[in-house]
Amino acid sequence: MRLCWIFLALSVPALAEDPFHEAELIFPLEHWHNHASSIVELPNGDLFVCWYNGSGERQADDVKIEGARRPATEKQWGRRFTLADTPGFPDANPALFVDSRKRLWLLWPVILANEWHTALMKYRITTNFQGYGGWEISDTMLFVPTDFAAKAAEALAKWPDSERRQRMLERAKDKYFSRMGWMTRVHPLELPSGRVLVPLYSDGYSWSLIAITDDGGLTWKTSTPLVGGGNIQPSLVRRRDGSLVAYMRDNGPPPKRIHVSTSTDDGLTWSPVADSDLPNPGAGIEAISLQDGNWALVYNDTERGRHSLAVALSDDEGKTWKWKRHLELDTRPQNAGSFHYPSIIQASDGMLHVSYSYFLNHLPADAPRKSIKHARFNVGWVKQGD
Repeated sequence: MRLCWIFLALSVPALAEDPFHEAELIFPLEHWHNHASSIVELPNGDLFVCWYNGSGERQADDVKIEGARRPATEKQWGRRFTLADTPGFPDANPALFVDSRKRLWLLWPVILANEWHTALMKYRITTNFQGYGGWEISDTMLFVPTDFAAKAAEALAKWPDSERRQRMLERAKDKYFSRMGWMTRVHPLELPSGRVLVPLYSDGYSWSLIAITDDGGLTWKTSTPLVGGGNIQPSLVRRRDGSLVAYMRDNGPPPKRIHVSTSTDDGLTWSPVADSDLPNPGAGIEAISLQDGNWALVYNDTERGRHSLAVALSDDEGKTWKWKRHLELDTRPQNAGSFHYPSIIQASDGMLHVSYSYFLNHLPADAPRKSIKHARFNVGWVKQGD
């Protein structure tokens, strides 16, 4: 019996490191536009994913937020359902979050006038994970961006004189333009103090901003703006020393690189935005800190195209990314697939989960070719490499 226990003790850790990967579509391919998913693990171990669905994006007034659930005891996703729908307006870019009080948050922008810069942020919070009907908080996220015009002018002073620079200076002084148009993309981050940071971005400016609540979503303030050359859709990671790193999509001119900025005051102010060494084709990314202190980053690892989706690991808090493996890689010279807008979490059992938009562009335009895909894998699978 003792030898048996010794064998088990030695073999279980080894088995835990054996490379593992599985993936499936959350629903069959279809004509409808399904995009920008977010995934969380609920307190009972169920997986929950949401995304936006409709005949288009900001220009389509039928766009709504849908969701699906995979119970911890099952291997199949349950039937999809409508999670939020503002009649007559597009609902887009949802983000899910479970806070330390075990409350589920849903945050998303409603597009008021069919342009991204007319977005108005909404959010809901509940402890009812079974019915998704009893939202205890349902509100609009209103805030006055902190030192917005002054900080924008300070950053823009370093830009060469141009029509775009002048246009940004004028917009930064406009109350409507600076208070509207902010949108979510990735998970919020909760700090040890209980402060919740909600990463936001504006397509009107192509800049980022962090919404901050210190009272569980009752009131809001913001960071100073993160102003750069097209830095949007920030993803936040906390270092061991308490400082924060924001990784951002590159919507600016070449070289196409993931943008980065840091904060040493819990997200209130941020360093000048700079390029990293990591390529980015102008597509969404997300980075998280893992249970062992390592970091994971999921991103399109190209300067052009979304046909390659990879996950990378760092053991030095983002200074280097020593391991990388592809979740998707389509090498077709024409009409390659688009695998993009990833959302990543680490579940309580240590497994990594990624949901992402899955578009098979080589199929005929009138064929079903869009879905949301889910991948489940461990660190050992990433370290094994392609």
